[in-house]
Amino acid sequence: MNIGCQSMVGEMRQVLLKHPRDAFGDQAGIEAQWRGLNYLGPPDFDRACRDYDRFGELLAQSGAELQFLPPHDDTGLDSIYTHDPAVVSNNGVVLGNMGKAERAGEPRAVEEFCRSHDIAILGTITGEGRLEGGDVLWLDERTVAIGEGYRTNAEGIHQLEMLLGGLVDRVIPVPLPHWNGAHDVLHLQSIISMVDHDLAVVYSRLMPVPFRQHLLSRGMQLIEVPDSEYDTLGCNILAVAPRHLIMIAGNPVTQERLEAAGVQVRTYDGREISAKGTGGPTCLTRPLLRL
Repeated sequence: MNIGCQSMVGEMRQVLLKHPRDAFGDQAGIEAQWRGLNYLGPPDFDRACRDYDRFGELLAQSGAELQFLPPHDDTGLDSIYTHDPAVVSNNGVVLGNMGKAERAGEPRAVEEFCRSHDIAILGTITGEGRLEGGDVLWLDERTVAIGEGYRTNAEGIHQLEMLLGGLVDRVIPVPLPHWNGAHDVLHLQSIISMVDHDLAVVYSRLMPVPFRQHLLSRGMQLIEVPDSEYDTLGCNILAVAPRHLIMIAGNPVTQERLEAAGVQVRTYDGREISAKGTGGPTCLTRPLLRL
């Protein structure tokens, strides 16, 4: 399987997913886990499966080939969010080391998938290093910004930089705020999503000033998400190609601002598969190949 994904916006051709039936198991599995994982409420299993199928249809319609992780004994509800346990470079997959202890088994599940599909593994974040994919943001093919917070630490950033080596020219650490604390999720991609090489959706109220200024110095246009749509994951969008994206339904102001900028937007019902676990369409996908 060809892979290469040092971009957030290139045309998505291969993507790794995990269906709710394989991540959740059944309603009993949901009831046993959702509180301990800090979900906002228990997903409804049947609705989650139906909504996920619709989400998968949108991905397939964009031209992406869908690959699915199987069930795994060492993973739970959060494994539906396949973006986090690995980072994909042009030379292979980097397996993360999860900052959320309950997700520790997810990189092993991705490793098993990679080995069974002859996908190159570039390396693994080990020891005291912590790294989750939601903190890794490609600004271009040679520049990557990495959030440093409760899910990804300085040692994890250092290890990723060493593994990437000559694949990148610059790694930009981005300190993240405390926000709601260590038990909540705040990745770098919680406050910025790329729409095109020169366009991003942002929630500037949580953005470090030097990083925001860097984006502007690159000539990037920033579309602001209003306060009323941050908690409904208006800032978490998925570009399937430049200025073609998928987002959660129910964020009309953000959607209108995107469409006014010439962006094609398609939506899905994310109440069961996104909102309750605080994981939008980017979180639900691990792109393997973008062109």
